[in-house]
Parts: sequence; C-alpha cells; structure tokens
Amino acid sequence: SIRQVLIWFQKDRIELPVTTTSHDGTQPTWKVPTYTSIRVILGNPIYAGAYSFGRKYTRMRLENGRKRATVCRRNNPETWPVLIHDHHEGYITWAEYERNQRVIADNATGTGDPAKGAIRKGEGLLAGLLRCGRCGRKLYVAYNGKGGNTTRYYCKGKDGTHGAGQCIGFGALRVDQGVGKEVLQQLQPLGIEAALNAIERRSEQASDVQTQLALALEQARFEADRARRQYDAIEPENRLVATELERRWNERLVVVRQLQDRLETMTAQAAPAMTPADRDRIMALGVDLEQVWNHPAVTPEIRKRILRAVLTEVVVNFEGDKIVLLLHWQGGDHTKLMVHKNRPGHNRWTTEKSTEDVIQELSRNYKDSGIATLLNHLSIRTGHGNTWTTARVRSFREKHDIPVYRTGERAERGELTVAEAASQLSVREFTIHRMINTGAIPARQVCKGAPWIISEKSLADPSIKDRIPKRRRSAEDPNQTSLQFQ
Repeated sequence: SIRQVLIWFQKDRIELPVTTTSHDGTQPTWKVPTYTSIRVILGNPIYAGAYSFGRKYTRMRLENGRKRATVCRRNNPETWPVLIHDHHEGYITWAEYERNQRVIADNATGTGDPAKGAIRKGEGLLAGLLRCGRCGRKLYVAYNGKGGNTTRYYCKGKDGTHGAGQCIGFGALRVDQGVGKEVLQQLQPLGIEAALNAIERRSEQASDVQTQLALALEQARFEADRARRQYDAIEPENRLVATELERRWNERLVVVRQLQDRLETMTAQAAPAMTPADRDRIMALGVDLEQVWNHPAVTPEIRKRILRAVLTEVVVNFEGDKIVLLLHWQGGDHTKLMVHKNRPGHNRWTTEKSTEDVIQELSRNYKDSGIATLLNHLSIRTGHGNTWTTARVRSFREKHDIPVYRTGERAERGELTVAEAASQLSVREFTIHRMINTGAIPARQVCKGAPWIISEKSLADPSIKDRIPKRRRSAEDPNQTSLQFQ
C-alpha cells in the first residue's frame, strides 16, 4: 500500500525531490516525502516512461445562476487523448505501472466491498478472498469474543435489501487452517527457491538504503560546492549579499555532515556477511515451510500476503455438515477442499471423541484419580492441552453424563485385572501377560497402553491351567560342581 511505502521512506529518512518556488525561481529540493507526493509519483505515467495529456478535464455546470468548474480525472488510460508509450526511459515498465494502479485501486476503503482494502490487522486470513457459493457476494469478517479473539466469516446476502437474513456464516479457525495447509502443500516445491530469494534480498535491502544515502550525499556535496563558489565570486563590499551566501553555504555543509554521519553509522551497523550456518538455516526453512508458517514471529499480515499472492478468491458453500471450499489459484487452476463445520458444543478446545470413549470405558473400572493417572501415562491431554487431574476427570464425567465407578462394580460384572488373575492362578503377572500375548487367555484393552481386562469365566475353564507355561530348567552339566558353604 502507499502508506507502507511512506512508512519505509520515513523510517530510513530517504528523501525525494520536490519542486519549490521561491524568489530564485523554481528549484528542486530534497525532502522526506509525504503521502500525497508518493501518490502523485506512482500515479504519473511519466514514472513509467510514457507521455500523457488529458488525464484531467474541466466540467462546467450552472449553480444558482453562476458558472462552476469542476476538475475531473480520467482513470482509464484508454480515455486519455494522448498517450505515448516508451517516450523516454522510465523507472518501471508500463506493465508494472498498470499493476501498481490496480493494487492502489484495490486498497481503497469505504467502497462497501469487503474485497476492497489493503491488508489490515486481524486473525482472519481469508478476509476479502471468500465469495459466497449461493448468492455470489463477498463474505465479511467479524471479530467477537473476549478481546476479539474469535473470528467469523458471514455473507449478508439479501439482508440489507430484502431483510432476508444472512446467507451463510461459519467460524474462521478450521477454514483458515485448512486453506493454509493446502497452500503450504502447493508451495512446498517452491520452498528452496523462496529461501534463495530471501538470501538475495537480505543483502539487497541494506544496499538499497546505502545507495540512496550515497546519492543524497553526492547531491548535498554538489550544492555545498556551488554555494562555496557563489560565496567566493561575490565582492567583499557587498556585505549583505556575502552574509546571505555564507549562511546558505553553512546550511549546505550541515546537511553534508548529517548525511556523512548517517552513512557511516549505517555502514558500521550493517548486518555481517551471511555465514554458512545462516545459509543452511534459511535453506532448512525453505524445505520446511510449515515451520515458517507457524513461527511465532510470522504475523497474520504476512500470512495474508502469502495467501493473496497465490489465490485470487475462494468460493465457499455448505454440503451437509461440511464446508466446501473451491480455491481459485493464480493462473487459473482450481482445488476443492472439504472442512467440517463446527457443531454446537464443539469448539477448538473440545476434547477429542476418542478421549471421551476412553474415559467412558475407564470409568467402569477405575475411580477418577486412577483415570487421571492412566490418561497422563498415555500422554492424553485435555482440550486445552493440560494434564488430567481428579477434578478435571470429575468435571468431564459430569459434563458428558458418565457415571462414577462404584466399589465392587467390576467384580459384579465378573472382570479381573492382571494382578487379580495372577493371584487366582497362583502365577506371576509376567506369566499372565505372556499368556495374553499368545492368546492363551482372552483379554481386552480400552486403548493401547491401557490395563488389560480379563473375564472371570475365561479363567474358570479347566484347560486354562494346562496353558500355563512350564518353568524352564537349565540343563545339567557334569563338569559343573556345586559350591559347598560352611
């Protein structure tokens, strides 16, 4: 955006020439640009090597019996009376000029189109890219919740004109994650090229600023030298003129000293040359784009720029309990993506269904404290990523209507643990585990790593004792003698 260009110029104190009129006539002076000056430069075709005439015209009208003139602008180059391409050497090509005008037009706000406007702050990565698959309108973005941390996309539909209510609406979290993951998969082969471009731009950015300062210093030295020559050429008796010329000369020398100090400071603070380790680290990031995408230093604005660079728009619609996304890529390709919709009571912090099944099964055999210990041993976390405690297990059971374990409930169902089965068969627990692994004793687990549950009826089988592995005895060696201790 023009504002970001302005911030870059102001941050590095880069000056641009501005035409000023004084008693000496019209002269170019170097100043830090304003928003208007940058807008004028970018909008002028002469910047792209083209000569134009008739970009503005005057429209006359009568108002209260008086003639009023209004200056209007022709934004379409095809309507300009005169346009000569390649009239002189330009700073950019005509194609780049036209692209800049489209970007400036798309960055305009207040047009009522949610697709318009520069990239703004906010967690919604697809703001301005989503189009409703039902009515064809662009979707809006809303930030709700505590501190605006909940993002939602919605289509107004005919609500504004017919009061028909919103067309579609859905949470942004899963959609942003799904589209981001798809984009990373498509960009993965280009990661190495992006890393090489980053290495090249790292050295170019500092050199661009130094080049601008060097040119500004050269200009300041020329002006100071000209002021000196003007001062030397004046006659001593013209004291008033000599005093004014001396003042101008001193001002030019101050500017020269300031630019020299800035250039020396920038040279001293220049980033050191990239080491092989730095290059290898950037190349590794190029291989793993997902690590770059999820890095804490990467802001939502950067992710939005990446998405807008590769996507033209995303058409969204509903099919049952799924959100159907049709991604339109730059270049004309299309990709279809399916994302599950949020259901009532399910959000980003919802515990997985598999965890609910595990707790449902464990509650039939263990108390809350034992369930918490087992879940932590299995590395199962809560929806917020926390470890389990007795209070959290109890709260989870009450929310999902899971009954608490009663003492003796497992015995009523005729179920035994490994320790109880080993005691009943008068063997070690290790033997029970061996028999379970070989299938000699039928048993079941809630999940991998959970305790085994053995049916008491299976141990009542008379043949179960015959399946118990015999204790192995070492073969007797005639050369081996026993030690006699007294």
